[in-house]
Amino acid sequence: MPKQTVEVIMPQLAESLVSATIDRWLKEPGQEVEMYEPLCELITDKVNAELPSTAKGILVKILVGAGETVDVGTPVCLIETEAEAAADSAPTGGAESPAAAAQPVEAASARPAAPLMPAAFDPDAPMRHRYSPAVQKLAAEHSIDLSRVRGTGMGGRITRKDVLEAARKGTAGFAAAVAPAAAAPAEREAAKVPMDPKVPVRTTGLHLSETIRIPTVEEEGQEVPGRGEYIIDVTPVRNSIATKMRQSASEIPHGWMMIEVDVTNLVLLRNKLKEEFSRQEGINLTYMPFLCKATVNAIKDYPIMNSVWATDKIIVKRDINLSLAVGTEDSVITPVIRNADQKNIAGLAHEIHDLARRTREGKIKLSDLQGGTFTVNNTGAFGSILSQPIINYPQAAILTFESIVKKPVVINDMIGVRSMVNICLSLDHRILDGVICGRFLQRVKENLESYNLDTKLY
Repeated sequence: MPKQTVEVIMPQLAESLVSATIDRWLKEPGQEVEMYEPLCELITDKVNAELPSTAKGILVKILVGAGETVDVGTPVCLIETEAEAAADSAPTGGAESPAAAAQPVEAASARPAAPLMPAAFDPDAPMRHRYSPAVQKLAAEHSIDLSRVRGTGMGGRITRKDVLEAARKGTAGFAAAVAPAAAAPAEREAAKVPMDPKVPVRTTGLHLSETIRIPTVEEEGQEVPGRGEYIIDVTPVRNSIATKMRQSASEIPHGWMMIEVDVTNLVLLRNKLKEEFSRQEGINLTYMPFLCKATVNAIKDYPIMNSVWATDKIIVKRDINLSLAVGTEDSVITPVIRNADQKNIAGLAHEIHDLARRTREGKIKLSDLQGGTFTVNNTGAFGSILSQPIINYPQAAILTFESIVKKPVVINDMIGVRSMVNICLSLDHRILDGVICGRFLQRVKENLESYNLDTKLY
């Protein structure tokens, strides 16, 4: 049967992204590739993804090397395939190639990398038994049978963390940490690793969230013999975070303000409603939706807070799209609640829960990370009482909600025990000044202190 060489094109990962960087190639020239099998790992400033093959055949030539950045529509490699099979597959070259291969696709956020593929494609098929050299080496060191480890990566791919988790569980926890490789997707989903039964001792703060497992240096790094040091490779996600933070800190002249808020009534309100809300809605009622509602109402009074610097002008955004700083064990992602000012407290609670859950499960979409105009962050979840956050570039400000702490407070020359919280604001001093930010913080304070037992969630 005649052979045909087809081009694999750099796809458009999202409407606003016009290029991507090839991190590393997963296939080498001369190797066979299946349809939709990942060819290489891509990096953008928002997410990482794997580029799937659009043809079945032999990889004959790599056109773009690792570390190179290319525009959407650029050929990255050549695959030799049978002409009949090529005709049946999606076109990858010629005049129609960019339109077919460069359609926007949804990629999972941060790690693990998500393959870009049609919805009808079963991601488990090509990924289930693909082990990286690092995973194989780690499994050998810990005597782990990879065929029995349940992979948490996209398509069931086994990551270093899966191997380390299986090793950490040991014999006692092995049954819960692994599942048969041939298990159905529903069975693999049911084989969840149980949470650590240890409950953290809370010495301060009223709203510390559940503990997120933090990898140890020994797990993540490689020890340098004789030097007493560990070397940890900088991941693409960490490198992207570093770039954005450096850009924000170097380009934006940061200013900081803090105000103390009495949220005693808010604590009473949440305690009154949380059990009923959990029964009716199936999610926990946290303090974040109350903070978000108080913030967006203050932004409506002071719209300049919802702006960006544009060299010779200031662009004030009409839509209030709140970015939420969601921390995972190895990164911070900022998914967006669109038109947050049009949602009630219950609606905000559902949005926050959904975005946080999908972020931590690696299922966030690229579109969920775009369009944010103002960022809020719950640093109180870690027990922090005072933070100086870095602005989420290119926004004008970021607000942190610290830990709620019971403190003695003077009220009408009398001392009472109240639930107090600090809210901290970082501001772009090119756009905002102390007067406007002070009034904005006062309005957020007023909104938070106005909650009472009669406040409605719907």
